[in-house]
Amino acid sequence: MNKHLIRLSTIATGLALVLAANASGSREVVRAGNLYLVDNGGIFPSTLPKHGSAPVTALIKGEIGTVDGAHPPALRTVRLDVDKTIDVNAVGLPSCSESRIEASTTTLAKRACRGAVIGSGDAEVAVAFPEQAPFTAKGPVVAFNGGVHGGTTLVLLHAYVAVPAPTAVVARAQLTRIHRGRFGMRIVAEIPEIAGGAGSVTKFDLRVGRKFTYKGERESFLTASCPTGSYMTEGEALFSDGTKLGVTHAFPCTSRE
Repeated sequence: MNKHLIRLSTIATGLALVLAANASGSREVVRAGNLYLVDNGGIFPSTLPKHGSAPVTALIKGEIGTVDGAHPPALRTVRLDVDKTIDVNAVGLPSCSESRIEASTTTLAKRACRGAVIGSGDAEVAVAFPEQAPFTAKGPVVAFNGGVHGGTTLVLLHAYVAVPAPTAVVARAQLTRIHRGRFGMRIVAEIPEIAGGAGSVTKFDLRVGRKFTYKGERESFLTASCPTGSYMTEGEALFSDGTKLGVTHAFPCTSRE
């Protein structure tokens, strides 16, 4: 196959992915020029109390790419406002500091902060060094409770990927209570440079949720209710080349008394 046909095939594959994401009721896709982001997250279970709340697990899942297959710019910041029917509670849960996990393998990080683990999954990174063939690397991601400070809960996301040498990357996400219409929590995540800026996150699949006991009571890191039959998230992703992608995603849920 010649280079022209390979290029057309790559573009067709990218367009097919974007169209498939648009056609799926469980996904949301946004695009700016050549860059696209697919959001396929949510919470489960989706059958929740109409009044009160119940423990839930958040699924943070998505894909970043380009329609023509070119190396995508690096994701730098994510800001996401979350429906006020979803709440976070880390009071009484053991916490972890960045210094305890920043230069560790996944095994050592979990050993150092075992009581603070609130989720796990994996991520894929695309790396493009100058004058070298690009490659992808996949590695585990572990989420740790970083502690509660006023109205803000810190989450540390520890990833360990070979880019090209095995490297630990720690991203910080701050979860803060807000009062903005139907939104009650703002998540701001900062993603550090990967492979000296040559690496870009292209896929992520993470489940966050933790039940624990505090003062003799059963608690949950995340809880949710379903008073209206749906919940929403709204925000934007900022990339290293200045591109911003706005995302508004409505999810159905089922109410139970």
